Amino acid sequence: MQPLRKLLVPVSFCVFLLNLTACQSFQSLSDRMESKYSAKKRKTYIACSLPGGVVDCPLPVRVPENSYMEMLASLHASRGTRYRFGGNDPEGFDCSGFVQYLYSISFQMLLPRTSHDLALLGSIIPRKSLKRGDLVFFSSGGSRIDHVGIFLGNGSFAHAATSTGVTVSRIQEKYYDARYAFGSRIITVD
Repeated sequence: MQPLRKLLVPVSFCVFLLNLTACQSFQSLSDRMESKYSAKKRKTYIACSLPGGVVDCPLPVRVPENSYMEMLASLHASRGTRYRFGGNDPEGFDCSGFVQYLYSISFQMLLPRTSHDLALLGSIIPRKSLKRGDLVFFSSGGSRIDHVGIFLGNGSFAHAATSTGVTVSRIQEKYYDARYAFGSRIITVD
């Protein structure tokens, strides 16, 4: 009886731990990531480059319709640009470099360089409330944001994919749907 008791305690403890981790697995990736990133200190200002110098702009930055349309034109002109890790110019883009480049030339916003840091900007927006210009974030490992794109409306987003370079995809595509984390609003289009 004694050896059985010694075995029962560690087995019971393991079952307890498995039950604790199983509770977390019932949460969707989006719920887990929103919770994780909303608990961190979110930035409510971003540096903007204006003719008089660099100033802090409150988020979301209001942008005129014509600036948004110019951003779309730059985005479409960039389609097919190859993926380049660390790239942030028309010679090649990674996902965050692409967002950083477009928002800089279109809205004079000086954005952070990584998708993880971009994910800390502005307000977290529920998927059903996304608007054009919102950033959309994805996580392939489930523990950290590792991909970002620009929401265009109607379920489409622009991004720099490792396989195809700058492209437009649908959030509902199986690959992106399974990895979708959350959206954030850093601009509003007037």
